[in-house]
Amino acid sequence: MAKTKNRIKHSLSWPRRMMVNLAIVLLCLVVLGCLVFSTGHDRIVQLDYPQKYQEYVEYYAGKYDIDPLLLYAVIRTESNFNPDAHSDAGARGLMQITEVTFDWIKSKIAPTEDLTFDSLYDPETNIRFGTYFLSYCMLRYEDDVATAAAAYHSGWGTVDELLANPDYSQNGVTLDDFPYTQMRLYVKKVTGSYERYREIYAA
Repeated sequence: MAKTKNRIKHSLSWPRRMMVNLAIVLLCLVVLGCLVFSTGHDRIVQLDYPQKYQEYVEYYAGKYDIDPLLLYAVIRTESNFNPDAHSDAGARGLMQITEVTFDWIKSKIAPTEDLTFDSLYDPETNIRFGTYFLSYCMLRYEDDVATAAAAYHSGWGTVDELLANPDYSQNGVTLDDFPYTQMRLYVKKVTGSYERYREIYAA
């Protein structure tokens, strides 16, 4: 009788062990799947918000005291990291610098260097010049990213006119509103990209 009970007990415990083992295996698969999905998702996000030309970005960001993640945001918005990009307005390269702006920057940081407007198709030159210009905008507008982005896009003259209007600025230093459609869309893209870069890469 005791042997019969043991056989019955053994026959009942075996399926339980199988179920436990199966549950453990399924749990491991779920955990592994989550890890793979998370890694894949992070990789996709990083591909959408890349850190290309990192050597130049990091160097000139340090040189001109600006957050490199903001530089990536501007480059992504301006050219999507295409060094050969050019606009209908004649802007060139990664950070889409016009000839007038190029001449002004060159007079400030490279007056004796043998550089031409075509040099902006070189990634290092473009990032060097663009970083200087962006840092100047940040300094001029007290590190307000939105106002600096508006100036980078539309010029200081346009931004200064808006700052003088109380409908668009309460303090005369930073913009509270961006009345022009292209300027508003540009500022939204830069600030949105900057926020995402900080979420992804800022430690």
